[in-house]
Amino acid sequence: MLKAVLFDMDGVIVDTEPLHRKAYFMMFNDMNIDVSEEMYTGFTGQATLNICKELVDHFQLSEAPETLVTCKRKHFKELFDTDDTLQLLDGVLDLIKDYNNNGLTLVLASSASMPNINRIFDRFNLDQYFVAKLSGADLEKSKPHPEIFIKAAQAAGQPRECCMVIEDSANGIKAANDAGIFVVGYDSKHSTDQDYGNADKVVSSFTEISYQKVKELV
Repeated sequence: MLKAVLFDMDGVIVDTEPLHRKAYFMMFNDMNIDVSEEMYTGFTGQATLNICKELVDHFQLSEAPETLVTCKRKHFKELFDTDDTLQLLDGVLDLIKDYNNNGLTLVLASSASMPNINRIFDRFNLDQYFVAKLSGADLEKSKPHPEIFIKAAQAAGQPRECCMVIEDSANGIKAANDAGIFVVGYDSKHSTDQDYGNADKVVSSFTEISYQKVKELV
């Protein structure tokens, strides 16, 4: 029986991808590297440090990965602070409240850095609904490694067979699969070139996974 829901953030709770994309490509420009769309799409769901390590190796850069991370995050913060169009995804707040009102334990498990997670949660007053927030940036391995979801289930205080993950990326779905947790693939208009074939359930609207519809799935 479902006891806890482990949420991804970017692409599930809020669509910060346009801001991240702008910040990444500003950083690519600063570093004088030409990143293809195919390569960029493959980064979806991974932590920034891991992405920057891959960039340093691929382009044989002299800069340390941490330098690229700092550059990208500086651009993102500037964009975040000046963009007033950023909103929660349609229906996600109703879903969060639905789960919370029905006694489910909610944990955030995001590849975003904790400062970015806190910016989103402060902006939209989400802390009241979640018992814990985990950042992949604070872990040794990022998605598609299952570590973040294993730890998120522990933070929820529930066995993994009583948890459900909501993810929008192929990397996140693989991480949930390898953690042995039921995973919903959220295929929204904001998702691009992601493979949902390994998700246990695929939805395009949060109304499809209301508490009444998922409580017996897990």
